[in-house]
Amino acid sequence: MLLSLSNAFIKRPVLSTVCTIVIILLGTISMAVLPLDKLPEIAPKKVAVTANYIGADAKTTEDNVTTVLEREINGTEQVRWIDSFTDNTGNVTVNVTFPTEMDRNTAQVLVQNKVSQAASDLPSVVNQAGVKTDKQSPSMTLVYAFYAEKGADGEYLYDKTFIYNYVDRYIWNEMKGLPGVGSVKLMGGAKYAMRIWLDPDKLAARGLTAIDVVDVINEQNFDTGVGRIGQQPAPPDQQFEIPLRAQGRFRNIAEAENMVVKVGEDGTLIRIRDVGRAELGMENYDTLVDVDGNPGVAFIVYQLPGTNALETAEAAKAKMAELEPSFPPGLKVVIGLDNTLFINASIKDLAITLLQAIALVVLVIFIFLQDWRTTVIPGIAIPVALVGAMIGLNAFGYTLNQLSLFACVLATGLVVDDGIVIVEAVSSKLEQGMRPMQAAMDAMDELFGATIATSVVLMAVFIPVTFFPGTTGIVYRQFAMTIIFAVALSTFNALTFSPTMSAILLSPPQDKHGPLAAFFNLFNRGFDLIRQGYGYFINFLTHIRIVVMALFIGGLIATGWMYTTMPSGFIPAEDQGYFFGLTNAPPGVSLNYTHEIDRQTTEIIQTMPNADQVLDHVVTLAGFSFEGQNANKSLTFVKLTPWEDRPGPKNSVFGITQYLNRTFAQQVTGARALTTNAPPVDGLSSYDGSEIFIQDRQLKGMPALIDNVKRVMAKASERPEIGPTFTPFTFDSPLTTMEIDREKADRSCSG
Repeated sequence: MLLSLSNAFIKRPVLSTVCTIVIILLGTISMAVLPLDKLPEIAPKKVAVTANYIGADAKTTEDNVTTVLEREINGTEQVRWIDSFTDNTGNVTVNVTFPTEMDRNTAQVLVQNKVSQAASDLPSVVNQAGVKTDKQSPSMTLVYAFYAEKGADGEYLYDKTFIYNYVDRYIWNEMKGLPGVGSVKLMGGAKYAMRIWLDPDKLAARGLTAIDVVDVINEQNFDTGVGRIGQQPAPPDQQFEIPLRAQGRFRNIAEAENMVVKVGEDGTLIRIRDVGRAELGMENYDTLVDVDGNPGVAFIVYQLPGTNALETAEAAKAKMAELEPSFPPGLKVVIGLDNTLFINASIKDLAITLLQAIALVVLVIFIFLQDWRTTVIPGIAIPVALVGAMIGLNAFGYTLNQLSLFACVLATGLVVDDGIVIVEAVSSKLEQGMRPMQAAMDAMDELFGATIATSVVLMAVFIPVTFFPGTTGIVYRQFAMTIIFAVALSTFNALTFSPTMSAILLSPPQDKHGPLAAFFNLFNRGFDLIRQGYGYFINFLTHIRIVVMALFIGGLIATGWMYTTMPSGFIPAEDQGYFFGLTNAPPGVSLNYTHEIDRQTTEIIQTMPNADQVLDHVVTLAGFSFEGQNANKSLTFVKLTPWEDRPGPKNSVFGITQYLNRTFAQQVTGARALTTNAPPVDGLSSYDGSEIFIQDRQLKGMPALIDNVKRVMAKASERPEIGPTFTPFTFDSPLTTMEIDREKADRSCSG
């Protein structure tokens, strides 16, 4: 029954053609809807829990917020590990990591349930500010940087407060609602806020405290519904109904300063202006952003995990281009980081390589088979198999990335084998005088089982790879599955379409004429000489069998030695078109100090050799790092020009970072500044290289942990194969402790 499968298609060429067309159409549709990404989704799923304990230092926040959240979250179903970052601004981020195969929505719900249970143990001010539980995106997709031009007087047209609030009001919602956008973040400023500055001496003279002023503001500064005039029930002759609105919140500085905080015994009204002043400012001043040396704000776009990275970035760029004409005059925006440029360039290069591979395979087939008819039939197997493989990728929820495209390049030479064998077999039958259809049917009767067997053996090489565990399995599973899908479809094509087309297109061999005939004759004579020489060489080797076996064993030993001695790695680092700058200033310094260090590093970057050729934009975020906010930390995004505009190793990310690290060490004093490449795999780390977490398993306390970390870093720095070693943790951060006399405080409140 199986042997008649090919015969059924040979007798029905329309059926064979329709099957091939359906495979091409479904594959094309699948290829169009497949998400594009740099690599398969390797990073484990993460859910981030964020909270803020206003005004608290890191230790207080850790004891009252971080520990409470971690203890409650610990034990959540399928959690692999939990890590947290707490800074001196009261910010807490608890990252809950799940297996890669875990559904993100399920993971978020599990963590949210645990966070809800911890709410009763958290300080009330933390609950009021809100504890957020979000699915964490593995990487930044785009970083927009906004800044103002200078006017005729040399001053910037807008301050960062205006820029921040403009972006927050007119751009935030437009970008947040785009398909594929998971979340957005705005850095470098804060929303408008009325800031009240109090004079302690004036407060004390009037018997007031700061808490009294806060309570009064909370009591008076709010909006409330006050109903309607003429609403039912109303007199029968009531003809109008008018809604009412009361102005509860103050709208300007004058109204804020005019607020009454106390009535004296003689009826005197004590207002805010009597004990301080009000000013229109920002909610906080925790970060400072510079855009190519100009003050500005940074707008970060995170991709929704599992969506098409290129489509998300294109949608964001299109929306920003749509909004830009409506910007206030002098407000500018640039892209400080674009994570999709590397994806686009990588896929483009692989697509070109794939086309080159297909062309070379077809050329080789034509040279050896020496007939366009016999070349077309196995050549058609290439697009059928490769495009059809996209159906399997889509069905299994995979993405179109570097590994899947590389698998297509490798599979290009594998999917034509069966077609070539079948065409050769049919041609041989034609030489014997058979009619084309009978030749195709006889050839398939002989080759049907062999074709299936060779394909199964080939797939058996890759099937075990799909069962590799862990992150390595995730990397190679999609690679192996792509080849398996391509080989399976090429086998189907070889059993159906190839013999059918052979019966239609092939004819008995004829003498060749024309310019190609001379080339083929010359090629055949040369190939016969090579084949004859190869036969002599094999015959010679049979006479020195002992030497051949010795060389074979020596090769095995050399292979084992090279395998154990060559440097190994997971996924190599690449020039992704951008890199990061990290600044770690001494503990206890102000944000202004760190900002000044950023100005120094920015100047060095902008004046490095070939800066005009290699540098696009530099965006610095003083007071911000991947681990949280702190006044002595800073993060810099350095976006480079396209790869074709900066040829040579010195103009690559590796050459530039090496130069900058050496220059920073020589010229930047008062802080440690260095540059690092972007991580090769998004979500596994924030930086290139290895990331190590050191735990205090023996509960010896923070001093012992810090001492161990310092010793590990010192030993690592002594190793020649290890590059710069750093930690984002701030050692010995100064802290002023206030001792409160509770009795005096109690008497003061009572009085």
